[in-house]
Amino acid sequence: MASPKVPHRDAYDLILQAIDGGTYRPGSRLVESELAERFGVSRTPIREALQRLETQGLLTRDGRSLIVASLDHDQMAQLYIVRAELEGLAARLAAQHAAAEEIRVLQDMVAADHALLNDPGALSRENRRFHKQIHLASHNKYLVQQLDLVHRSMALMATTSLAAEGRGPKALDEHAAIVQAIADRDGERAARALKDHLSTAFEVRLKEEAGAD
Repeated sequence: MASPKVPHRDAYDLILQAIDGGTYRPGSRLVESELAERFGVSRTPIREALQRLETQGLLTRDGRSLIVASLDHDQMAQLYIVRAELEGLAARLAAQHAAAEEIRVLQDMVAADHALLNDPGALSRENRRFHKQIHLASHNKYLVQQLDLVHRSMALMATTSLAAEGRGPKALDEHAAIVQAIADRDGERAARALKDHLSTAFEVRLKEEAGAD
């Protein structure tokens, strides 16, 4: 019995999730036939999804091949600037609009993530969920849409800053400070705490980049 056809939108989402989840890392070559077989999708929606991802800058050309793009130093710096401003706004709005239940979910996330300190990959995935929860708690769909675009580009970074020695516990302390400010309904403090958190993450990346040269 033939597998049901996957909608074009789903083909795009499947490839995007594979990039975001690290199945395909910066520099990985994407081949239509291999993707169609992996996801059980015909080649036409795969081809259209690849074209869309190339237009969005998530894929780039290497000769005739499409590969997952990577961010250079300037692009990474630009991305962190935009991310800090938008996420700072999300934290400020979350302090104003988050329901009590949403705040408890954030608190539970921080508490649970301590069990993942020895698993940077899992901690990185939960980190994305934590930040997404703050975006949603802002209750501003236009801001959430823009942050989704920013976080797609974050997937083009080859490593997570949470893998740096000692970064995990400090990052969770910073998460706790952000959530406490939101719980206290202090929008300015929440925005500042989130911006400081991202500034520290960026600094860690810069140090790792300098050490790799």
